[in-house]
Amino acid sequence: MTELLTEKTHATIDEWLQKYPADQKRSAVLTALHAAQEQNEGWLSVELMDAVAEKLGLAKIQVYEVATFYDMYELKPCGKHKIRVCTNVSCWLRGSDEIAAHLKKRLGIDFNESTPDNKFMLKDSECLAACASAPMLQIDNKYYENLTTEKVDEALAEWEAK
Repeated sequence: MTELLTEKTHATIDEWLQKYPADQKRSAVLTALHAAQEQNEGWLSVELMDAVAEKLGLAKIQVYEVATFYDMYELKPCGKHKIRVCTNVSCWLRGSDEIAAHLKKRLGIDFNESTPDNKFMLKDSECLAACASAPMLQIDNKYYENLTTEKVDEALAEWEAK
């Protein structure tokens, strides 16, 4: 089953496994799932989760529990770039609802949907840990803070070119 993982994914997992005691392989499950998701255009199939479980020597359920608990993992095909809008109280008080409405209109999708070209997926996020610079969003691994609709449009233009 681990043959489903690419060489790059194996190398990433092996690198992280070196950071933990041999009997604590479960500690690498988050990074292993990220690597597997990245190799598969942004989502995790059951087969890939099974391969991660085998690679780490874990029961499949231990990997499924992690993949289904955290909203950073996608369990079905989705847009290439994930846009996460913080909707927690700090961001909401500073206008994240307007930012979300603008994104929904601009992209023509709702939360947990992908654009027809599969370029973007829009998600709401409970907290992205940038309360002091609310409202904010994250596209893939890049933060955009102190947002206005104009700044959102600038950020989208940057990613549309990718």
